[in-house]
Amino acid sequence: MSSSSLCNAFALNPFPAAFSAAPVPARRNPPPLAFLSSSGLSAVSKPRILKILRPPTAPSFRLQAVADDDEWGSEKRILKGAAGGVAAVEEETAGATSVTAELKRKLLDLLFGTDRGLKATSETRAEVNELITQLEAKNPTPAPTEALSLLSGKWILAYTSFAGLFPLLGAGSLPQLVKVDEISQTIDSEAFTVQNSVRFVGPFSSTSLSTNAKFEVRSPKRVQIKFEEGIIGTPQLTDSIVIPDKFELFGQSIDLSPFKGVISSLQDTASSVAKTISSQPPLKFPISNSNAQSWLLTTYLDDELRISRADGSSVFVLIKEGSALLS
Repeated sequence: MSSSSLCNAFALNPFPAAFSAAPVPARRNPPPLAFLSSSGLSAVSKPRILKILRPPTAPSFRLQAVADDDEWGSEKRILKGAAGGVAAVEEETAGATSVTAELKRKLLDLLFGTDRGLKATSETRAEVNELITQLEAKNPTPAPTEALSLLSGKWILAYTSFAGLFPLLGAGSLPQLVKVDEISQTIDSEAFTVQNSVRFVGPFSSTSLSTNAKFEVRSPKRVQIKFEEGIIGTPQLTDSIVIPDKFELFGQSIDLSPFKGVISSLQDTASSVAKTISSQPPLKFPISNSNAQSWLLTTYLDDELRISRADGSSVFVLIKEGSALLS
């Protein structure tokens, strides 16, 4: 059964039935291939190639058990590498911040006692310029005009190399008369205005001189300033003058107690006059000169320190009002 079924399944006999019974010449040796037919063993003179079709073999897979520790270990290594990269960046940022803070501290130490640069020696100026150059190289705000909110506010002048301000600063060398108390620049980024102001103080009053200007952004670091008007502030008189009962003059004691009534009357009069004058509006005058304009280049800016350069390579170091650097 097995022989007959196998042969029929592959249809190995291609000859018609009429030729099946024909005598076959005897051979000494069997043909290269012998096939089984339904009648038994027969030799085929001309062998045919048998093609055996095999069913497709299913793909084999090799399974390998992986311990949980290896899987978690790989993930941990990835996370550790990412955390290491973040830590390196944070460490680099912290290092840069520390260097900048140290440069700022050294700069302020040098500026102490220079009266905004008026009394700075040539050696001190050279050291200040070197520190300014180093700070500019580490500027955390490369495009200050694109960070106008950071630029806005009142900035107090701490140092300048602008020679045009030195005669003004020199007024403070006149004792008991008048001195420059503060020089400031106030920037309003929403209105695009700049106000430069100088405040003077004397024995019994204070006043200010200001200029108002508009500015236009010309580059990521540069603004063009056009002055529009000047303002002379109303003198703010001291409304209380304290006169002692006794004082010494050239080694001799002077007693003013007998004149206490007169002195009290003078104090009241001075207070009334001071209030009247101080309530008057400031004096404003237009600046129509076509040359009344300048440009300002901000080369360093953070939330408490600003370095700017202007015409003639003049440099200005300013500190934000309310900053701890002013204390």
